[in-house]
Amino acid sequence: MSVLTAAPVARGARKWQRITALRGRSQVIDRIGMLGLLLIVVVALLAPVIAPYSPILRAGAPFLPPGSDGFLFGTDALGYDVFSRMLFGLRASITAAVIVIASGVIIGGIVGLVAGALGGWADGLLMRFTDLFLALPGIVIAMVVAAALGASFTSSLIGVAVVWWPLYARLVRGEVRAWAARPHLEAATLAGVGWTRRVTRHLMPGVTSTVVIAASLDVGGLVVAMSGLSFIGLSSPAPAPELGAMAAQGMQYLLQYWWVPVFPGLGVMLLALFANLAGDGIRDLLSRR
Repeated sequence: MSVLTAAPVARGARKWQRITALRGRSQVIDRIGMLGLLLIVVVALLAPVIAPYSPILRAGAPFLPPGSDGFLFGTDALGYDVFSRMLFGLRASITAAVIVIASGVIIGGIVGLVAGALGGWADGLLMRFTDLFLALPGIVIAMVVAAALGASFTSSLIGVAVVWWPLYARLVRGEVRAWAARPHLEAATLAGVGWTRRVTRHLMPGVTSTVVIAASLDVGGLVVAMSGLSFIGLSSPAPAPELGAMAAQGMQYLLQYWWVPVFPGLGVMLLALFANLAGDGIRDLLSRR
């Protein structure tokens, strides 16, 4: 091999090695995210068993620092165990994420599937209705709905769910239109396959992976949105354990008793971070398949 040809080959080999190394590190990070999210979910589900104290009953003296008298994360202004309340707060955040994303996938999926599969006036009508929701500031609408229904966990769920489904409707509609233009769909249409069979056997399987990826990536944003509503007092009233409300109530003690707002805030951050990393891993896994 001549010198002129050896140099490009060597550069190409080094470039491939760098790409392989980056891909390997990315897979490791994705696995860490999946394992972290799985661990948080398991801990949240086992909160009644793991929590050493009740989340709504006084467990000790107020403002005990972390590690004192057996309180891992200390106590808050009312003597509640911060660790126990965090476990139940994680459980509430995960429950909210599952409910809102499931409702968004179902409602938005149906709207997008019908609009993309039928086309014509049905597509135009449904998409203009969807655009109406997308044009409005989502977090403001969620706040208005939650405030109108009264501060509660159910009200915050409804408020966020109202503005969450249009994203899935747009996504599903675009995927359905793309799949409908593929040759196997045209062949099925020419062969006389019915509309229902084309949708269930050809369109829905093609859209499923995209929806799963979008839903997994939405968990982090949804956790932050629900925590934001709790932070401004539009979710469950005190003393219900919710991470956003715990952080908001403890902000006035940040300088003197830092653990009261910091640990709930860290819980929100870790849950959102691991959810996003896990979503990236699911996306890469499905794209490889």
